[in-house]
Amino acid sequence: MTATSTTPATTAPGLTARSFKAIGTTATVVVADGDAAETAADFLQHELDAIDVTCSRFRRDSELQFVHEHAGEVVLVSPLLFEALQVACDVALRTGGAVDLTVGNAMEALGYDRDLNEVLAGPPTPPRQLGRVAGYSHVQLNPVDRTVRIPRGVRLDLGSSAKALAADRAAARIAHSLGCGVLVSLGGDVAAAGPAPAGGWPVGIARESCAPAADVDQVVAIQRGGLASSAPSARTWTAGGRALHHVVDPETADCAEAYWALVSATGASCVEANLVTTAALVWGARALEHLASFPQSVRLVRADGEVFSVNGWPLEEAA
Repeated sequence: MTATSTTPATTAPGLTARSFKAIGTTATVVVADGDAAETAADFLQHELDAIDVTCSRFRRDSELQFVHEHAGEVVLVSPLLFEALQVACDVALRTGGAVDLTVGNAMEALGYDRDLNEVLAGPPTPPRQLGRVAGYSHVQLNPVDRTVRIPRGVRLDLGSSAKALAADRAAARIAHSLGCGVLVSLGGDVAAAGPAPAGGWPVGIARESCAPAADVDQVVAIQRGGLASSAPSARTWTAGGRALHHVVDPETADCAEAYWALVSATGASCVEANLVTTAALVWGARALEHLASFPQSVRLVRADGEVFSVNGWPLEEAA
């Protein structure tokens, strides 16, 4: 995975994009072959529909909710949910539990118990403090018979990795099926597959994924793999007189301290990029120390505006 500085003026010509709303964010697919744009968008929509009905903790009919309803029992799950659970457990293991899938009850206690638009539209729910979450080691996965068991009372949240996984899966499927280069963006989660355009796929770095090209902090070009950006300001709400956000520290079951305003990273996949950006928000002031053991290139913007670059992220001056 490579990241090189570029500018909006060097954006490769001939790219065709399609965007639509899905899974609580804006989904965008970009292809070099304009004739393939509609089909690519259909593939992306199908992948997101599958992820939603499988992994959503907001849908009563989701497969994840079925697992919750049978907590304490061994449950046979679909290949997609098992993959999502494996990825989430691997992310938790590699980040030392900083990104943990057992934060579902903590999310609900903070008031994030339904789609964010519904949270913002409804009356605020006073947040409750739960203490440290159960931890990923209590999620039992059996790859031989594709079963899962979670403890009674535990609820999972796959939001920290399932969206990145969906971007990776969709990009790979589109590139393979249509035989063209493709970039998929799901909010701040980006995956690229197939041949890249000359100069790479240009991606703007900003706190808001919908920021206009003229307002981004920097534009980088990626050839393949993934790029992710995470910010505590991306999903926020107010409850009990507190400003809350969607990144939970598993040790406290509370919102992580907003030490970093924005963290971006590249990786061999979007999942690889996303795991360090989310973990860095949880690590806070310790992030630079922890990131030294990861190969991903990372850009961090502290709450006071100071920018840090790790492992070869291109300098701002070169943009």
